[in-house]
Amino acid sequence: MEERRDLVILGGGLVGMTLALAAAKAGITSHVVDKASPEELTAEGADGRASAISTASWNLFGNIGLTERLEPLGCPIAAIAVTDGMKPGRIDFRPEPEEGTLGRMFANRDLRLALFAAAREEPAIAWHTSAEVAPGPDGRERGPHGVSVRLKDGRVLAGSLLVAAEGRQSPTRDEAGFSLAKWDYKHRAMVTGLYHEKPHDNVAWEIFYPSGPFALLPLLDTADGRHRSALVWTVAEKDAKGVIGLSDRGFLAEVTKRMQGIFGEIELSAPRMAYPLNFHHAARVVEDRLAVIGDAAHGMHPIAGQGLNLGLRDVGALVEVLTEGMRLGLDPGDAQLLARYERWRSLDAFAVMSVTDGINRLFGVPGRLPSAVRRLGMGAIQRLPVLKRFFMDEARGVSGNLPELLRG
Repeated sequence: MEERRDLVILGGGLVGMTLALAAAKAGITSHVVDKASPEELTAEGADGRASAISTASWNLFGNIGLTERLEPLGCPIAAIAVTDGMKPGRIDFRPEPEEGTLGRMFANRDLRLALFAAAREEPAIAWHTSAEVAPGPDGRERGPHGVSVRLKDGRVLAGSLLVAAEGRQSPTRDEAGFSLAKWDYKHRAMVTGLYHEKPHDNVAWEIFYPSGPFALLPLLDTADGRHRSALVWTVAEKDAKGVIGLSDRGFLAEVTKRMQGIFGEIELSAPRMAYPLNFHHAARVVEDRLAVIGDAAHGMHPIAGQGLNLGLRDVGALVEVLTEGMRLGLDPGDAQLLARYERWRSLDAFAVMSVTDGINRLFGVPGRLPSAVRRLGMGAIQRLPVLKRFFMDEARGVSGNLPELLRG
């Protein structure tokens, strides 16, 4: 049996590895198990996605010592432009200069490279890559005195608390029998990167069409000065096969129509990928010596770019709860600590997800009258600083009861 540690984290992706690093800074040790290898996860073209890191999430990365690694790789989001089909009446969210940015855009690959480099240097983390949990009832065991995970190669990892960070299809969550509220949006997200002729000026665009949102998210220029943005284009499932089947030239022609010339001529800068979109929210996120975090606990529409940020709030809350409990001599798997974590996260996660789902449904109603009503409401928000401040605080992730790690 391998050395016993405080946590056994199943899933070493963006959320799971951030948890391991944040826990390590608090003196909490962990085993991290991931079925992929770091080389697979960080290979060029393996993941063309990019993530918006909110102000609060950036605070978390800074508080666990990742700022120096990440600072040169992220593109600041100075403003967000929201428009209903590029018609008049858009909203511009732009904070005052002294307030900083609305967040930063990172390629997922760059985030992984920084997290993995830090993990290799952290003795509190035992990282098991290309490793899978053995099938059957003895693969994951939770008892009154601890947890154990048996890997397919026969190794056994022991700890006090099992954490499921395996993503939307979490086998640990499903094996524990957690019920999910879920539905299929019957849409797919077409994700890629674009080179474009005109600079983006650090502005993120959220363009709502009846068929689905169309987002352009600013990335850093290349070393030779080429302008870049990430594209997340939502299409109805019935149209997805046709869009996926387009040639690169045909795909760019469709994208160009929807961009209406805001960035000039465009080219692809990354592979095209497509992901089905659905909603799920676990009714519970803890059980005996088990905590569920990130996409294993909640999956949402990418419309507001809050999925990863919600998972990082899970990380901050869980580390804070465990740290305070262990300082008092409690075991990391103590039921009182897990109950506090669940109370803290359940309401916040559901509130964020409900708002995101509501916005998606609101802008998905077709027709001239709904569009006119939406633009009237957007115009009101544009003219009311208090409302704009509320939405900007939500985008930056600085509202609500924040964990200490996510505060400035």
